[in-house]
This record gives sequence, structure tokens and C-alpha cells, in this order.
Amino acid sequence: MRQIVLTLITFFSILSLFGQVTKNPLVTADTESQRKWVDSVYSSLTLAEKVGQLYMIQVMSNQDKTTKNKIVNLIKDHHIGGVIYSNGGPNRQARLNNELQSISKIPLLIGMDAEWGLSMRLDSTYAFPWNMTLGAIKDNKLVEQTGRQIGEHCKRLGVHFNFAPVVDINTNPQNPIIGNRSFGEARNNVTEKALAFMKGMQSVGVLANAKHFPGHGDTDQDSHKTLPTINFNEKRIDSVELYPYKKLIKEGLSSVMVAHLNVPSLESRQGYPSSLSKHIVTDILKERLGFKGLIFTDALTMKGAADFSETGDIDLAAFMAGNDVMLMSEDVGIGLSKIIEAYNKGYITEERLEHSVKKILQAKYKVGLHNYEPIGLYNLSKDLNRLKDDILYEKLLENAITIVKNDNDLLPLRRLETKTIAYVNLGDDKGNTFLKELRKYAKIHEITSDNLYGLIGKLKAYNTVIIGFHRSNDNPWKAHKFTNKDLIWLKEIASNHTVILDVFVKPYALSDLETIENIESIVVSYQNSAIAQQKSAQLIFGAIESKGNLPVSIGGYFKVGDGIQNNAIKRLGYTVPERVGMSSEKLSKIDSVAQHAVNGKMTPGIQLLVARKGKVIYNKNFGKHTYEGKEKVGFDDIYDVASLTKILATLPLLMELEEQGIVSLNTKLSEILPEYKGSNKENITLKSMLSHYARLRPWEPFYYHTLDTITKRPSQKYYRKERSTKFNIEVTKNLFLRTDYQDSIPKIIKNSELLERLRYRYSDFPYYILKKFIEYHYDRTLEQLTQSHLYEPLGANYTMYNPYHKISSKKIVPTEIDDYYRYQKVHGYVHDMGAAMQNGIGGHAGIFSNANDVAKIMQMYLQKGFYGGKRYLKPETIEKFNTCYYCDNDNRRGIGFDKPQLGDVGPTCGCISMTSFGHSGFTGTYAWADPEEEIVYIFLANRTYPHAGKNLLLKENIRTEIQRLIYEAIID
Repeated sequence: MRQIVLTLITFFSILSLFGQVTKNPLVTADTESQRKWVDSVYSSLTLAEKVGQLYMIQVMSNQDKTTKNKIVNLIKDHHIGGVIYSNGGPNRQARLNNELQSISKIPLLIGMDAEWGLSMRLDSTYAFPWNMTLGAIKDNKLVEQTGRQIGEHCKRLGVHFNFAPVVDINTNPQNPIIGNRSFGEARNNVTEKALAFMKGMQSVGVLANAKHFPGHGDTDQDSHKTLPTINFNEKRIDSVELYPYKKLIKEGLSSVMVAHLNVPSLESRQGYPSSLSKHIVTDILKERLGFKGLIFTDALTMKGAADFSETGDIDLAAFMAGNDVMLMSEDVGIGLSKIIEAYNKGYITEERLEHSVKKILQAKYKVGLHNYEPIGLYNLSKDLNRLKDDILYEKLLENAITIVKNDNDLLPLRRLETKTIAYVNLGDDKGNTFLKELRKYAKIHEITSDNLYGLIGKLKAYNTVIIGFHRSNDNPWKAHKFTNKDLIWLKEIASNHTVILDVFVKPYALSDLETIENIESIVVSYQNSAIAQQKSAQLIFGAIESKGNLPVSIGGYFKVGDGIQNNAIKRLGYTVPERVGMSSEKLSKIDSVAQHAVNGKMTPGIQLLVARKGKVIYNKNFGKHTYEGKEKVGFDDIYDVASLTKILATLPLLMELEEQGIVSLNTKLSEILPEYKGSNKENITLKSMLSHYARLRPWEPFYYHTLDTITKRPSQKYYRKERSTKFNIEVTKNLFLRTDYQDSIPKIIKNSELLERLRYRYSDFPYYILKKFIEYHYDRTLEQLTQSHLYEPLGANYTMYNPYHKISSKKIVPTEIDDYYRYQKVHGYVHDMGAAMQNGIGGHAGIFSNANDVAKIMQMYLQKGFYGGKRYLKPETIEKFNTCYYCDNDNRRGIGFDKPQLGDVGPTCGCISMTSFGHSGFTGTYAWADPEEEIVYIFLANRTYPHAGKNLLLKENIRTEIQRLIYEAIID
């Protein structure tokens, strides 16, 4: 026994000197059943049918009838073994595939170039990123998942062989045909990525194909147009180009495609393609590397090969070289006859023919063609466009996008209040999605000009410029270089501004830069897809961390593997619900409730946003600005948020003062405003007042005292139609209140009677009082304070008082047609009359915003006072104000914040944690945050338009019903 073992060890040691010892990757677990099927089918075939199995022809599902008939005839007359699909559509391909299979004696082996998923070929879009993008990812499990999901696509469409992965090591930046199709230039990285991809795809029963053997990476020629030369010695090719093949073959690679290349060190005949070289195909691939899987030629129609005098000679030469499958022959009939003739003359032995045909049949058995079933057409498109594919695409881009330069830690962008940011689009493609995403984080203006001089002039107003270099994402072979104009403009902009350059092409584009010295930050986003643009914008602002590493070197600037890793700084990101444990399908039920509210004329329009775990997962708009208008609600439209002002403006400023020790929750009114000494309110504390537990009256119709007693219109005593020193309070367009009336409102509040008994009673008075105190303390207006302390650093650039003189009225949603005070449409002016009488700047009302900005502030609260790399408030401060101090007295309120109901009726769905908090507003607005489920919910509406009337939103519980649906959508 010992001698047998020693003999076997010696045998395999000797064998390893000449080649790898590998298993046949086409053999299945049920080996005997497979062998019987293969032998049975093989023995039933005529010589012509056997040779026909060697051919795979190209098919396009969108081809004309004449071409289709030729394909049908090839299957009937020459019994070809398979087809490779190119352009078309999934449903057309499935129907055509079923038809072709039905006329074939032996089921066809179906192949496809679906390197990035089937969508690439079928819909002119990309299901997944290109290999160069995947090469930037460190987590190979994501690449394996990509291979698996692409395999699922293939299997669903009846595709058995996917001609992927490309394992070419792309060491030549000028390579016109590989480039984005390669995982990069580092052999280990390429090998690991290719192996992960292969394992993923083959795990679902779709066979992989490594290409282009022996290696197409280091050439600047296109093999579709000529015969490229790989001019390296055999030692270099063995250590670099062949390296991935050795590893993949050991791990069960199913097939290899032999390239159309001139490799002088491996094939001595001048201009003789590698796919026709016996030394390359048989001696190296089959014997030295021990490969036992299927061997495909590259397309036999490629140009530039050595002259073959007759059609079909290339087919014969390819087979004689050791290939198993002749791919895309120029003329199948002639090629087939040439092979048969060589067989009959004894140039091809039966053993040689049997070897290849049985391998093809083994592959057919392995993919299930011994039990062939037609492709099911039901839900085909849906099955090829799955949510889980979208999720994976997002993850891949998040892990790939690479920061290669970041002077002074410019990225992620912080201290937004110090930055004036412009966006400039270079390249020949659009960056609209990028710009739209950037604007979710800060005020950003797109600057354009027909000439450089004009552009530089416009940019003088900005200290930071984000330059997006966008080129077509239609296919991986599109031009990626900067034009001379681009280079000149980039250089001039960078010499005068802080610049962030984001290139949405393969990283080789950066090689064209004369210098990068003046460019502070450079981001490589690899592709110009919508997801790449969105994720890159999120990375720039720190909503996601940067993880990618360069898969290739870039001139003298960067080397392979470079990449700066940055942590996220807790700004809101944007993704799909499933990534944060929510159900898209269940969340979609919100749509019908919101639409019902619009259709039922409960409000003309709605902005809705839901975020969880720091990610916005639902952000939709419904309806229009007005019932009679045409202006649909947009994401950047702003609403009068009414009483949300309390927690978006006044409360955070008070929290700051409490942290600084200026006030405490037990501070009395007489301590912050001396005029309250001796009044009936002198001992009211901030805690009781902001908990609405201080016997304060709910409100006072201040405006009513300024109306003419007879006409009930603004009295001439208090109002003018033109501004002047004495009449300087603009309550609406062309209506100005007496300047000194500002002093009257605080007096009325101070002198007002208290309610008879102490109980919970909501009141606006505390925020009139606090406004006066805060403005007095800082000697600045509430408008100035909120901008400098909160909105500007947060990037809440859609949040403001008095938007009528700051932005276009087309972006402001009107609130009411006032027929009791101002007698005109309230549009851009605060709806609340008391706030209007304070020049639009109230502590209780006056803020306009959009859902995205409100969510930022609520998220800051949810993150215990931290947002975007800055601490606004201490965690203990948030907790202190988010506490119900009078729950035992049947008062649910926190300090400033509303809280869930204590009984059955209240401001929430009743399905939310007691640690949650928020507020609602008279105009139909609602903002709520839940620390336990990490959910932020924003509902903005103008239910008061055209008239406040009955609050149908409240009556039908629209806002809280939507809240209930949000919680029902939680799946983790």
C-alpha cells in the first residue's frame, strides 16, 4: 500500500511539472446518468450532426424575417449546437428562443455577452456596473453577488453560457476594446474579482467563460478591426496574462474564449491568430494549464488574420488547434463541410471529434437541457428588473467610488455656512442627476457660459466649484478623454477656486491632466449612470463613506490601489426602503392615501418624506400648488410650515441658551424679561410654559384689533399701501402695518388674563415671548439667528422666513385666499396673522421650507444633536426637552415638542414609541421623529388653500393614517 501511495505522489509531482491537475468542470454530480445521456445522444448523431454541434451562431431577436429564416435553416439543415444572442429585447428573445429550440433535434446551448447583466443588451441600459468599476471594490462578496444575480438573469431568459468574466489584465490605458471591461491592472485583484464573479454565476447553474485567452489587456488595437499584437516574452505572459486562468481553472471554470490576437512569443507563424494556434490552445491551455472545460473561439469573422485562401479554412484551423466551439463562423455550411472533409480524409480522428462533441453534450446536460423546458413568458420583464438588482447596483457604486486626492480634508464638505458653491459641467453628457442630488445638501448654482472669460467672471462670486466631468454611459467603449477645451477650462477654474473634480468615466481620463496641483479634491465615479451621480453627490457631502480603491494606475499621479477612505458624517442619505428594513411594496400604500387627500380636495398638494436609519427612503409629491393651477408640486417647492416653526426655529435657539447656562427649564419669565415682574405671569417657568401647562390663553386675534369696525378691512389708522418709516411692517403685498404696533403685541400678551384653571391648553404665547427674549439677548432678529446658527451650517437652504423677496414665487406654494384680513392671495407671506404682524418673523410661525430640509432638522434631533460633522446640541439637552414632565397631569407634551397621546386620541397613529416627538402645523404640516425605530416622517401641505374652513386632513386622519402605514412597512 505504501508503495502505491509513493507511486501516486511521484506521478502527480511529475505531472505538475508539465501542467495543472484539474477536474472536468462539465461533469455533474450524477456522473453516470450524465455519461449515459451523452453517450446515447452522441451515438444517435450522424457525422454532419456531430460536426454541427461544434457551431454557435449569432442571433439578434430584433432581426428581420429574412435573417431569421436563415437562422432557422441553419438549425434545420446543419444541426448547429448553439446560438449566441446579441441585440434585441427580453420578450422577443424568449419567444424566438422557444421557437428555435422547438425546431432543433438536440436542445441548443444558448450563450450571451451579458458581462453587466442582461439589461445591457436588451434595453440599452446596464443592470450592473462595468468590471472597471467592480475592480475598485474591496469586498469581493459583492462581486460574487453580482455574478450570482447576473446568473439568475441569464437563467431566467434561458441563457446557459454567459461570456463573462473578462479576465484580461488591462495594463495599457489606450486599450480600445478592453478598458472598462477589465477589473484592472493588478493580477491578484483581477483574479480575485474574476473568481468571485465566476463562483457567483456558476452557483446558480449558469456557466462562466473567461476571456480573452491568453490575455488581451496590453494592446492599443481593436481586435474587431485588426489583429492586435501582444509583444511580450513567454515568461511575462505566463506570470501576468495567464495568472487569472490558472486560478480560475483550479476552481472549476467552465469555459474559455480564445482571443483573436497575434502573440509572436507563443505562435511563430506571422499574423496567425491565437484562436487558430495549436500551441496556444492545445499545448498551453489544455495541456500545460490542464483545462478540461469548453473552449470557444472568439468570433471567426474578425479581421486581420493571416490569409486563408478559402472560406471555411479558418473553421477547420480553429478546430484543429483544439477549440471545441466555433463562434460566429463566416459561413457555417462551408466550414462544416471542410471539417467533414478533413474527417473523411483522416486528418481529424473520431477520437478528436468525439472529445469536443461530448464536452458540448456534457455542458448541455449540466445546464439541464436533457430535461429542456421552454422559457416562461409570464412576468419575464419584471423578473429581469428586480428590486434586489437595484439594491445591489447601489451597494456596488457606494463601494466603488474613489477619492484619489483630498487636500486639507476638503471632503466630505463641512461648514457649509462658509461655502458658496458652484457646479460646472464639463464633457459631452448630462450631469442633471448629480446636480439635483447635490442640491439636496446645499445651495448650489449651475454656472454655464459660451466662453471661458464669461465663465470665470460668473464664478467670482463662489469660493468652491464642483466640476462634474460627464461623458456618455451608453456603452463601455465610449470616449472618456478630456477635450482640449475641457482641459483649458479646468486649469483656469482650478487656478482661481477651490475645486472638487468628479470624473464620471474610467480613471484613465485623469492621465490627460497637465497638472493636478491646483485641484484640491478628485473623485473617480467610474460611470455616468444616474446611481453613480447620486452616490457621488452623497459621498461629497458625507452621507456615505468613501471605500473605493483605484483598479489601475493613472500616469504619474496615482498608482493602482490608491484610495482615500473617509467616514460618513451623518448627513441624510437616499436609498431604497429595503436597505433599512422597510418594504417598498407596503410603503407604496401611502400613495393612495395621499392621492385620496388630493382628490378629495383636502389639500391641493402634498410633499411627503420618510427616512429611516439616516436614509431617505420615500420622497414623493402629490397634486398641484392650487386646485385651479397647473403648477405641480416639486421637490424644491417650499411650504408655509406654520407651527413647525416652533421646533424648527425658536426651540433649538432656546436649547442652545439652556446649554450655555443662560436659562434653565425652571427660569421664570420675570427673570428673562423684566417687564413681567409684577404681572400675573412673572412666576411662569419655561418648563411649564413650553409644556402648555401655564394657564396661558391659546391665542389672540391681534389683527382683529386693527380692522375697521364697520368694513372689517384693514383700518387706515394702522395700514398703508406703500412702505414708509412709520408703516414698515409688510403683512402682505402692498399692505404695511404701523411700525410701532410691534410693541403692542407683547403688551397685549403680558396683560392678558390667565385661564381659570391649570390644565393642558395649547398656546402660541410662549413663542411670542421667547422671540422677544432671544432677539434681545443676541441683538439680532430671529431670521438672522436661525440662518446663522442652524439653516446655513445644516445646508437647509430651502428654509427661510419671508421667501417672497428671496426666491421665485413659482417655487412657493400659496397658502390661502384671505377674505378676512389681507383680502388677497397669501403667497410667499406667512399665513399666520400674528407672525405677519411681526414682519413675517414669528417665534411660533413664519418659516417656509420643503420636506427635505425639515427632515434634516428632525434628523439632527434624532441623532442627538449631531449632523453633518457638527454638534448643534448635546444629547442630554435633546433628552431633557424631549421629556414629558406633566404626564401624570394628563399632559402629553414635552418641552416644545409634541409627544404621543396618553390615551386613544392624539397627534399620532397610536402605533409609535413614547420616546418619539414632533409637531403639527395649522396649514396641514406635520413632522415627527422616532428614536426607537429611527424614523423621520414629514408631511407638508397647504390644506388652508383656498380657505382654511374645515380641517379635512385632521378629520379623516390622513397624516396619522400615513404614519400607521409607515410603521406597517417595517420588516426588520
